[in-house]
Amino acid sequence: MTFYTLKYIQNNQNADKAILYGLMLIAAFAMIIFTLLYLHNRFATRYRDLGIITLLFLMLFAGTQYEKYTQVNTQKSQATQIIPFIKSVAKDEGIKDSDVLVNSTNLVDGMIIRIDSKDIDYQLNLNDDRNTYTLTQAHVIDHKVEVKNQNAAGLYTTFH
Repeated sequence: MTFYTLKYIQNNQNADKAILYGLMLIAAFAMIIFTLLYLHNRFATRYRDLGIITLLFLMLFAGTQYEKYTQVNTQKSQATQIIPFIKSVAKDEGIKDSDVLVNSTNLVDGMIIRIDSKDIDYQLNLNDDRNTYTLTQAHVIDHKVEVKNQNAAGLYTTFH
């Protein structure tokens, strides 16, 4: 089972977009080159065809980027719900925020919350309006868990 810390959730709200941006830049550059080659020699229609193909690739990459943008916005809104929840649990239990581990990056009914300093697991029960919750003690079958955490140097994972 994988658990996440508050730092991990806060620092990993944005997905890595460098590769997609690079592909979009290459496609845009290729489209400019093919357009210039076509304008230079209008009888060579292969440049026009290559320019159209590159434009289609550019549109494909832009559509993929828009889809990722909407996914990131959805994840951000869900992460904004779970961050106050983790802080609330830490305050109620009288522990540090870093001692609260959750097995989901989204606030969902039934997720498992682990109080790391006390080695206790709870199951979350949300009410219908998601403003109040109850925690019932849960017993995990497999006690080998992976904890995803984020430090200043980057991501690191620990096993318990």
